[in-house]
Amino acid sequence: MNGKKEIKLNRKKVKIFKIRNRSGYAAIYQNNITEGRTADQAFFRMAKAAKRRPKRK
Repeated sequence: MNGKKEIKLNRKKVKIFKIRNRSGYAAIYQNNITEGRTADQAFFRMAKAAKRRPKRK
């Protein structure tokens, strides 16, 4: 094991919305923002980004 914990991201805690004047969606979670073509893609990119950040207390 490399010491990193797997973060289980709850879909209810992630705010996903349609970006105005763009073709895509954004996801916001704990001061992180990601973009994707679909809402699912934005969510999965957020899950990947959340793994890279240390967990806040």
